[in-house]
Amino acid sequence: MMDGICETNDIINNGPAKKSISNESSLEHNEKPLQVDISDALSEKDKVKFTVHTKTSLPAFQKAEFFVVRQHEEFVWLHDRFEENEEYAGYIIPPCPPRPDFDASREKLQKLGEGEGSMTREEFMKMKQELEAEYLATFKKTVAMHEMFLTRLAHHPVFQNDHNLRVFLEYDQDLCVRGKNKMEMFGGLMKSFSKTKDEYYLSATVKDVNDFFDQEIAFLTQYHQNLKDATSRADRQTVKHKDVADSYIKVSAILLQLATTDTGKLEKLLTKISETFEKIRKVEGRVASDEDLKLSDTLRYYMRDTAAGKRLLIRRLKALHTYETANRALEKARAKNKDVHAALEVSEAEQAQTEACTKFEQMSLKGKEELLDFKTRRVAAFKKNLIDLTELEIKHAKAHAELIKKCLTALRDE
Repeated sequence: MMDGICETNDIINNGPAKKSISNESSLEHNEKPLQVDISDALSEKDKVKFTVHTKTSLPAFQKAEFFVVRQHEEFVWLHDRFEENEEYAGYIIPPCPPRPDFDASREKLQKLGEGEGSMTREEFMKMKQELEAEYLATFKKTVAMHEMFLTRLAHHPVFQNDHNLRVFLEYDQDLCVRGKNKMEMFGGLMKSFSKTKDEYYLSATVKDVNDFFDQEIAFLTQYHQNLKDATSRADRQTVKHKDVADSYIKVSAILLQLATTDTGKLEKLLTKISETFEKIRKVEGRVASDEDLKLSDTLRYYMRDTAAGKRLLIRRLKALHTYETANRALEKARAKNKDVHAALEVSEAEQAQTEACTKFEQMSLKGKEELLDFKTRRVAAFKKNLIDLTELEIKHAKAHAELIKKCLTALRDE
């Protein structure tokens, strides 16, 4: 059978995959007063335990270096604390890392185990190695996405001083955060529908007075859709490369089987070709892995980050709507007879108008800074990852051609 694939207690150090999504975490890393990384991770069937390592020179922390163990639900809890904090309404909240999902890999491994009797031992072992590598790659990406979320918070000049972030990084006990039950998930879905309805209402009824933000929301809406389409196409491309790699496994195994039944000169030729297909399969697998890592993951991450930028713009529109409503309420109060009650109403309306104006102006100021920084970050990340992908594609293409040349030379020499 499957020799214990995907069993519990798979301890995996995430290594170089941590830098797969973006180059943001590597920029001036040593100069940051708060540095966070995920040093280890432990997979236990239905959950992953992340070991979060922190080094800091900030005086608010009790120590300069510490480790804590966190699960995905605790990352969600931390993200929600930032989303719900009115003080951060003018900021782009880093997107919450997606829930670890190894179901597809486990299902493939289970099917492979069930079909072991219908394939040769060599073909089974090669398929097993391929699926184990796929499982490991998925695990490493999960770790990378959770680390990127923490890195964004830790490197932000405002977020790094947040009390909840400090608790998350420093408190060495379980935060007692549970996953949502079905009713809470349903409530969250209904709340999401309500937010979407509010977004459409605000977009349709509130005219932005600032050309920068008006253009930005139009751009991000279209940009998000483009990223969504590009991610879907990139995923399909990766799947096709994986399919090709799987086909190479089958071809290699069949050729090797033929070689064992046809002795003599043909045996050597078939064995050599089988070995070449096996080597090309590994190259094709690396192509799929690198495209998934450098292209699909980058597109997917910035699709979520763009959605976070859109939420900032919607919150600003909501603040503008509140400000305009306060202005109308103040005008209405001033138009009344100037008695004692009317004077009190005017005073309250003036206070509400001033608060709404202050909040809107602060959100506009911070929001513009955040959106300009977002543009700089994504341009740098796309540039780096696309250059890396191009260099890797060239490297793999050369390796592929070299393997075929060596095979051709060997066949001619036979």
